[in-house]
Amino acid sequence: MIMTPNLQLIQHPLVQHKLTLMRRVDTHTQDFRRLMKEISLLLAYEVTRDLALKKELIQTPIATTQAPVLAAEKNMVIVSIMRAGQGLLDGMLELIPTAKVGHIGLYREPTTLTVVEYYLKLPNDTDQRDMLVVDPMLATGNSAVAAVERLKEANPLSIKFVCLLAAPEGIAQFQEQHPDVPIYTASVDERLDEHGYIVPGLGDAGDRLFGTK
Repeated sequence: MIMTPNLQLIQHPLVQHKLTLMRRVDTHTQDFRRLMKEISLLLAYEVTRDLALKKELIQTPIATTQAPVLAAEKNMVIVSIMRAGQGLLDGMLELIPTAKVGHIGLYREPTTLTVVEYYLKLPNDTDQRDMLVVDPMLATGNSAVAAVERLKEANPLSIKFVCLLAAPEGIAQFQEQHPDVPIYTASVDERLDEHGYIVPGLGDAGDRLFGTK
């Protein structure tokens, strides 16, 4: 994993292999959905490397020992940016089943690419939890910036943003607005096209995940 203060590029071979399969135009919906779930579990593994541990006295079949366990097992909330974020959420919950879940609904107005919020639901105790915000794509950065700005109002202990792909334009926009929030991504692609899509990208993640156009 390549790390800078605000951008962490996850280059695990399995992550990169599965991402390539997702990029292919002939990957069908069911396979795309499965790969999204698999890669999200791997991303969650990398993103949670810094979770605090404590020692607990346990009994093995041979002896008692002080062994490491999570210091705060139930201290995380995963927030999905609807609707495509749901694909990352499902896999992460398999690795972190004790996490609570939040949803924020945003869409880009097609002409101006400005962000409109239409839904927000968070756990009541978000201010006592670390937050992972998940969305497959960081393109213009507008949706991610708006989501994190809104979620900061809930005063979580910390925030990390997790995506599959990021465009340089989106990274710059996000880091300018939220320099305190690290970005975890599996790839920094070349650029955005005139429609705001990531190049080479993988198309519209939501459409490919749910089989819609």
